[in-house]
Amino acid sequence: MQGMNRGVFRPFAALLLALLTLLLSAGRAEAASCFYATSQGSTGPANWNSYCWLDFSGYNDAAARSASGQAMSYTLPDGTLMTFTLNISGAAINGAAAPSWSGAAIGNTAFLGIGGRPILYQTAAGTTTATITNIVLTPPAGVSQITSYMFVAADGESSNETESLGFTTNGGNWVALDNAGPISGSTYPTSTGLGTQTFTVTGVPGTVGANIVGSSTPTSLTTTIVGGGLQGVMFAVRFASIRLNLQLTGARAASADQFVFNINATNGGTTLASGTSSGTGNGPFTAATLTTASALPLTLTQSMATGSVNPLSDYRSSLTCTNTVSSSTSLPSGVITTNFSFGALQFGDIVTCTFTNTVFPHLQLTKALGTGGRRFSTDQFIMRINQGSTTVATTTTTGTSATVNNASTPQVMVSPGTAYVFTEVGAGSTSLTQYTATMTCTNAFTGSSTTLPNVVGGTLTPQMGDVVSCTITNTRRAANATLTLVKTSSVLSDPINGTTNPKMIPGAIVQYSILVSNTGTTAVDSNSVLLIDSLPSQMLVGTAATPTFTQGSPSSGLTFTASTDIRYSNAATAPTTFSGCTYTPTAAYDASVKFICVNPKGTMAGSSGTPPNFTISFRAQMQ
Repeated sequence: MQGMNRGVFRPFAALLLALLTLLLSAGRAEAASCFYATSQGSTGPANWNSYCWLDFSGYNDAAARSASGQAMSYTLPDGTLMTFTLNISGAAINGAAAPSWSGAAIGNTAFLGIGGRPILYQTAAGTTTATITNIVLTPPAGVSQITSYMFVAADGESSNETESLGFTTNGGNWVALDNAGPISGSTYPTSTGLGTQTFTVTGVPGTVGANIVGSSTPTSLTTTIVGGGLQGVMFAVRFASIRLNLQLTGARAASADQFVFNINATNGGTTLASGTSSGTGNGPFTAATLTTASALPLTLTQSMATGSVNPLSDYRSSLTCTNTVSSSTSLPSGVITTNFSFGALQFGDIVTCTFTNTVFPHLQLTKALGTGGRRFSTDQFIMRINQGSTTVATTTTTGTSATVNNASTPQVMVSPGTAYVFTEVGAGSTSLTQYTATMTCTNAFTGSSTTLPNVVGGTLTPQMGDVVSCTITNTRRAANATLTLVKTSSVLSDPINGTTNPKMIPGAIVQYSILVSNTGTTAVDSNSVLLIDSLPSQMLVGTAATPTFTQGSPSSGLTFTASTDIRYSNAATAPTTFSGCTYTPTAAYDASVKFICVNPKGTMAGSSGTPPNFTISFRAQMQ
């Protein structure tokens, strides 16, 4: 009796557990995904990879035939969650792999390699009704709403004699999307209802292809499957895809400059796909790829990555997109932008977009010293990049001996097609006459046709993509005595204004001065300083010259006697010796005087950093 009670209880417990399992599974959402084909096949459409076929591996016949139906849940590739309820009645059916049999079009000649079990396939002849209700698409995080999507229905087997498929939607009228060709021949079943909410496929004899149709944004769909032998149906979500990439032409303004390029949801700004440049090459780089089931308005953007040196405004960015399929989607071509409102893709679009970044020309000038470093420890150099009379970049060096600090100007962005000059001057008492200077330039844009200057003061006319760096190297000369001249003049009076704010007009009396310096370290030989100056043609000098000699600081160490150390010449060409200056002026301002000859006496000192100097001055009249 006891044993019999145990024997009776055990089957009863198993039955109770089975019923409990059935009741629980009837209301449970089966989490699933969708699968793309892995290849087009011989008859597949060009946009075969825009279909994501719903997987019915989780099909539960008992749940689907219950009053509440089977709750299905699919996480789509773009992060959208699609849910619906599946109700089945009639002939037995189950989830099946593709192809469903050797004569089916899908899986044999088109849409090869679909994963999972994408076919609701009869396991017994007859009529099966599959009703999908409460279709809801929940957008990925950060996307406010989904305004449209494309639900796809297709023949999962082959519709032959006595077989048929009927699809009724409450969404947009059925439209023909694509076909999958038969395994042989060119026969397709007959169909009716395109442009309406009910599309019907009626079987015909022989091997047939498959129709693929779509309805936009339905919330329910009823499918009637009539199998003479067995019949099947497939459902998909029609996707569109967009790939965004970036490439560079020319060079980066700085090697550390990197770019982030994003596909964003226009509503809310959420980044749906992102890519970043890397390395020092020009790309293209790993693309940002978005495959989306919903018609989301998209914005394509780019920005500088963390760690970049230069702003995005230092680059000109153009955007061009192409579409693999024929579509009315508007595509930009060569649009100058870093933030483009693309709009919504159409279902089936396979779009590729590329930002092309070209740097605006960038220039930089650097100082280097050759063997021996500075002539004097106080020597410094002012480096300049000029555009006409405007200095666009400058630096003044610091340091001593061979050490050069503040050696480079800032890298400056300039205008393409405009001429720029690289120059230097000595800072303070520094004299460039004590150095030989060479200039070398390099362009990070190795493919540029821009001609680079090779001498100090050379001109460069850059083009887009150029990043040019020039270096002026100064090598000090051997010990020497080098005299330099600086001429100046100032107005003392004029015939109209007298000495009150006089102007340099005919008849004006001016003070004409010549500053003579020894920039070298070596003293000048005794009595060898000889200055033979060619007077400006509009200036007259004569007996009223009243020459004055002024020592500089440091002192030149020379002496000057006006009666013996200054002479004049009326020759057509400059005399070569002091004794060759033989003309004696005959008027206060004598038009015959062409040259002034000055020969102070003594040994002119060498420089120790600040050049020794003197100034000789004369009165002259403007004519």
